[in-house]
Amino acid sequence: MSDILVIGGNRYFGKRLIALLRESGHRVTVLNRGSSGTPEGIEHLVADRDDEAALESVLAGRSFDVVVDQVCYTPRQAEIARRVFGTRAGRYVMTSTVEVYAYEDSATPVAEDVLDLASVTVDTGLAWEDPEFREEHYGEGKRQAEAVFAAAGSPFAWTSVRVAHVLGGEDDFTGRIDHYARRIRAGEPIAVPVVNRPATYVYVEEIAAFLAWAVEAEFTGPVNAHSHGLLSTADICAEIEKLTGGRTVFREVEVGQVSPFSFVRSYGMDNSRATALGYSFRQCAEWLPRAVSETVGAMRFEATDLGVER
Repeated sequence: MSDILVIGGNRYFGKRLIALLRESGHRVTVLNRGSSGTPEGIEHLVADRDDEAALESVLAGRSFDVVVDQVCYTPRQAEIARRVFGTRAGRYVMTSTVEVYAYEDSATPVAEDVLDLASVTVDTGLAWEDPEFREEHYGEGKRQAEAVFAAAGSPFAWTSVRVAHVLGGEDDFTGRIDHYARRIRAGEPIAVPVVNRPATYVYVEEIAAFLAWAVEAEFTGPVNAHSHGLLSTADICAEIEKLTGGRTVFREVEVGQVSPFSFVRSYGMDNSRATALGYSFRQCAEWLPRAVSETVGAMRFEATDLGVER
């Protein structure tokens, strides 16, 4: 049994991760700002992770075998984490993203080493405290945060789990499947790029399981996490059509905003490292129908959507 601290993790695959860790017999503590509760029986620490003094205070006298950081978005946050957990964590697992490869556009899936973290410029002087800026620079924030942890002299063993696009769950809060389902149901055009590239994905339950596995592992450094195979916009829409009875109408656009899960560049990752380390991913085709069904089934359609409400 390990003593594990999860920073954030209140929703979506984070809450599934906490459940899996508990089921495995680990002692789990959750740290967040207190805006949402934690499952019964889970110790809850309240602090703003951006407030170093508050973190030091609430963690006084505490140490953990593993810290899982679900909400590290900026290099500032990473630097605070290095200082605060330098003597309090045996291992640090940061949830990262496929978006760290934003400057790559490879015809073949990219491996972890295509991104040289030593060459990433860390700039804590940017407007990271501005939510809008942080959202617009999501991938860059994660890149720089990883670079902070990768710097020489890291005080603890660390890994960054580069998560692919996640699908599934009744509690999918992103609105991306909703975007497609409403348009397909109404037969409205869906804006896609002229060259619409496929991408790597992972089922919500699978990424939670992968993170739980990573907590118990000993490897360090970045690792790509996604199911085998690629999915296109058409693949996802075809599953939605089966559930809604609607029709997919793609409208190709040269410029302007396109629909989510529609990409002008490659978003393919290579999961060979994770596989070699011992994790067995599923094929996307195995879980896609269930994932889409869970999310679409939880949606409520308004009367304007073909006169049906669910």
